[in-house]
Amino acid sequence: MTSIDRRRALRAGAGAAVAGALAAGCAADAGPDRTAQDRVAQDRPAPAASPSAAPTRPAPAARRFPGQPVEITHGPRNRDRVALTFHGAGDPATARAVLAEAERAGARITVLAVGSWLDSHPDLARRILDGGHDLGNHTQRHLSVTELPEAEAYAEITGCADRLRRLTGSIGTWFRPSRTQYSTPLVTRLARRAGYPHVLSYDLDSLDFTSPGATAVTRTVTGLIQRGSVVSLHFGYADTVAALPALLDDLDRRGLRAVTTTELLS
Repeated sequence: MTSIDRRRALRAGAGAAVAGALAAGCAADAGPDRTAQDRVAQDRPAPAASPSAAPTRPAPAARRFPGQPVEITHGPRNRDRVALTFHGAGDPATARAVLAEAERAGARITVLAVGSWLDSHPDLARRILDGGHDLGNHTQRHLSVTELPEAEAYAEITGCADRLRRLTGSIGTWFRPSRTQYSTPLVTRLARRAGYPHVLSYDLDSLDFTSPGATAVTRTVTGLIQRGSVVSLHFGYADTVAALPALLDDLDRRGLRAVTTTELLS
């Protein structure tokens, strides 16, 4: 599909979703203030998935990648692949618009979902997987997990893992700590205890959560991206949806394929 086709598709399909997200005043996933979802009680039970949402087979699970460090920031630099990773929170219409735009361009992404977001939108777990994307764990309430006491930090990791297992049959392919780029030895150890051999970081921050405008998001990513880059983006922002057509066009012109993190490292 040409870049013109993708831009037309964006205006027709994603534009309405962006407007809806703005009207809803969706809370920032990585902003400095805690969102309404962040304030969900830690012990609130996750709703059971409806029969129609139940997976026909377990989703891919976390796996070890020999030769890779425990904390992964980028993939191999000798292949024409990059990973676009998204913090999973915010208005579901904006999330669906991101997924649709990526799929129209033949891209596959990695979504690190917040557990409380999955509590509110359990259908999105299966929607992400059905699109061929990676789905992982971004803690239960998106707190500053590296600053929590050990027991609470572990509860944040396992709380989201339990939601993922209930909805998809596995704890997800990746764990990314919330509100930090890099893990700590304690959080890394807790993640491994919960079943995640690696912690997923990134080497390129799009800064889309600052709402700098679509052009700035595109310029930041395309100006810094390299082979093997792992890029941090977010579902909950209109600028991100609007930036995707030009961003994906630029990757295509440069011969870079946007793949899941699992594909990036395989």
